[in-house]
Amino acid sequence: MAKGKETLVITTPPGEDADDIGEIRDIVGFHLRLAHGAVYRHFTETFAELDLTQKQVSVLWLVDDHPGIAQTGLAQRMRMDRATTMAIVNRLEARDLLQRGKSDTDGRKQTLNLTEAGKAMLATAKEAIRAHEEWLKSRYTPREVAVLIELLTRLHE
Repeated sequence: MAKGKETLVITTPPGEDADDIGEIRDIVGFHLRLAHGAVYRHFTETFAELDLTQKQVSVLWLVDDHPGIAQTGLAQRMRMDRATTMAIVNRLEARDLLQRGKSDTDGRKQTLNLTEAGKAMLATAKEAIRAHEEWLKSRYTPREVAVLIELLTRLHE
């Protein structure tokens, strides 16, 4: 009988032996994973009623900031591949939060714009993001937040 694959859930909170991690305590990637899990867990709780993912919120926000943006421009800004971007756009369009249109300058490109429902959803999402950011930033001084953003930016640029 084949063994089942172990499933690790990113949202698992720490247990009673969480502080006993040995040498891995000095591994930056390990701490980034734990930090991501904590942030993801809080985000998921904050956005549960909206039924939106982090990427979906980011897409709505970017489309609002750049009305008529092409899907390729969106993918570049999000640093996502075209297939993932298209899947997110499809889901948002199916929920009537986003609409595709034709570009006035390039017939091969589709434009993206928020619907009225999308604008309303984004306004609600921005309130949830403010609460989430407040929770996250409350762990740091304003100077530490600026330094943290600078340091993390170095990793993803």
